[in-house]
Amino acid sequence: MNNKKLLALYGLKWNPFTPELPVEALLASPRIEEFAWRVENLVSDGGFALITGDTGTGKSVTLRILAERLGRLRDVAVGVLTRPQSRMADFYRELGEIFGVQLSPHNRWGGFKVLRERWKAHLESSLLGPVLLIDEAQEMVPDVLSELRLLASAHFDSTSYLTVVLCGDHRLAALFRQDELVPLASRIRTRLVLDYAAREQLQELLTHVMAQAGHAKLMTPELIDTLVEHAAGNYRTLMTMADELLMAGVAKEVTQLDEKLYFEVYPPPSGRREARGMAKAGRRR
Repeated sequence: MNNKKLLALYGLKWNPFTPELPVEALLASPRIEEFAWRVENLVSDGGFALITGDTGTGKSVTLRILAERLGRLRDVAVGVLTRPQSRMADFYRELGEIFGVQLSPHNRWGGFKVLRERWKAHLESSLLGPVLLIDEAQEMVPDVLSELRLLASAHFDSTSYLTVVLCGDHRLAALFRQDELVPLASRIRTRLVLDYAAREQLQELLTHVMAQAGHAKLMTPELIDTLVEHAAGNYRTLMTMADELLMAGVAKEVTQLDEKLYFEVYPPPSGRREARGMAKAGRRR
């Protein structure tokens, strides 16, 4: 779809329903704000934080908001582990690249020592430790998670050189129940458990992203209600449907997205369509 046509037709600064929304356009709920504040305060001492929730409940958006907030802090080095499923050798290779140190994957003790010295020096010079963000952490190998716990702690576990934010679905919580990961689970200092959204939260999200993109009336109130009803509390489902409607609206060059367009894109089964028509006829009487 021609992005220029989309922006010109509706006067948008960007597509409000795309996953690539600018960070400043993301909606931070009070719970996300509180969690971000707690992690910001955790950075001075180090330790583990945890975000869990089902698919589409806002985990990755929370990480994006958190990364942006931490990036504002002076002297905080924020790294992102991009391949959580790595085995030990590749895990050390990526850590070395993230934190700018030369590591030999065949010399684990050497890598362990060099990373800790780098983190310790950073902490001593700035009083704020480095941060490692890990999305899809349920894919991590238990041995690697255990290694990360040992790597980040010192002085008989009284000092943490690194702040780690683990983010994953319900499988991550199950992973922490394994015997070898109980020590790590007991060291998680702050948690955010995300659940399916209420209707009001879904409505707030649509209203927010449309206003941020520059067209608060892009959808009719009736369409917003319909989308919220069919999203089943899932933010990702909501935004995917809204994006499909926006693309259809551009193709048809409609001036506003409405319920008529919705039922053209998502036609209900014939029985439901007839029942809905009868209900509308009854209301008109």
